Amino acid sequence: MINEENYSKLFKKLVKAYYEDVFQETIDEILSRKEIDKKKFAKVVSALCGVEVSFSKNFSQELKSAIENYKESHRVVINTHSCIKNCIKIDGKTLCQNACPFDAIIIGKDEYGVEINMDTCVGCGLCVDLCENKNFIDKIEFIPLMNDLKGNRKVIAAVAPAIVGQFGENISMGQIRAGLKQLGFADMVEVAFFADMLTIKEAVEFNRLVIKEKDFMLSSCCCPIWIGMIKNKYHELIKYTSPSISPMIAAGKVIKEIDPQCKVVFIGPCVAKKSEAKLEDLKGAIDYVLTFNELEDTFDIFNIDLEKLHEELSTQYSSKGGRIYGRIGGVSTAVEYAIKHMYPNKANAFSSEQASGIKECKEMLENALQGKIQSKFLEGMGCDGGCVGGPKAIISKEKGKEMVDKFGSESQVHISTKNKIMEEFLEQLGINNLEDFNNKEKIKIFERKL
Repeated sequence: MINEENYSKLFKKLVKAYYEDVFQETIDEILSRKEIDKKKFAKVVSALCGVEVSFSKNFSQELKSAIENYKESHRVVINTHSCIKNCIKIDGKTLCQNACPFDAIIIGKDEYGVEINMDTCVGCGLCVDLCENKNFIDKIEFIPLMNDLKGNRKVIAAVAPAIVGQFGENISMGQIRAGLKQLGFADMVEVAFFADMLTIKEAVEFNRLVIKEKDFMLSSCCCPIWIGMIKNKYHELIKYTSPSISPMIAAGKVIKEIDPQCKVVFIGPCVAKKSEAKLEDLKGAIDYVLTFNELEDTFDIFNIDLEKLHEELSTQYSSKGGRIYGRIGGVSTAVEYAIKHMYPNKANAFSSEQASGIKECKEMLENALQGKIQSKFLEGMGCDGGCVGGPKAIISKEKGKEMVDKFGSESQVHISTKNKIMEEFLEQLGINNLEDFNNKEKIKIFERKL
């Protein structure tokens, strides 16, 4: 039965079939098996191919057509089949309902029908991990991406700071770059570099928002789950929230500003980033999002052994501050460094508090609403430990933090405000000095309206 299939194995089989041009034949062969639940199979396979196609007599043909004419959709998490009546309940709600921070899962009166409210879902993926019945699956966009990788289009991989150590403690960033180039990417960039830009932006926002004794600021430049909680559940706090985009979105926007013809693929440990890339006010910056798990599977499919690859080296361009964004507290540390350099008179006013995981984030936001917060800079991450604890991370959050900190300490640039290579990129955007970050017109590329 399809519910017993290993999704990772099925994904690999589909990618290989698509690459070898036997995709429709492979789909039809699986569908011919008597034990297959065809409607569920169609939903699962569609999600693994990054699209949504319902079962029909011409399913394999329609699926291939949808891939070739790929159109992004805000829906990232798909419910594949009906809920089961004996699903574990707590306080009258199923596990997935209790886990969802946004009350986005709706169970029908008969306890079979399940819907995801797309108005409130941020694609965090908690339901995907918690559902014992495997009712939820997040879309994988690699197969549509393959068409761009095989074509003449320049495709850049923008990798999250948490990537270091994910494919092995001794695998270097240069070897990961080499592996991505073997897949067809033109090059790889560290999102930490764009985090450096956002660090300065957040320091400027702190200077603007924190003036009086009781003022405070909520950072907005990393986690879509954190921002989703503020927008959907704690709307009253938006006036205290920085209007900065995330480093992922900044990566796409800056790269495309400099090279409008290229495509940008974000690679990280987070399902929610797939949804963030498709938000109405942000879409277009990032073309596809892959997770570390998906990339690991893809390396396996094409027999790419990172350990055996020679490093594809590049000039060091990310600061320690940008690189430690991958773990909880990294943003606070980086912004504090920048404030001390840019606004020394505000240095003593800076104090920070961090929350990682849904429970801690809720508690901190509740305290902020009730005026119980003493700190001036609030950093929230939806995953325990920050991005290193993301649902699609390969290694433990503890090991991830260790690797991120080590990689950060190896940077020759300590703080973002002294990143000379970043200054060269900013000049191409018309930003000539740190003071220009106070000019709303010049830094609009880094802003969004919450």
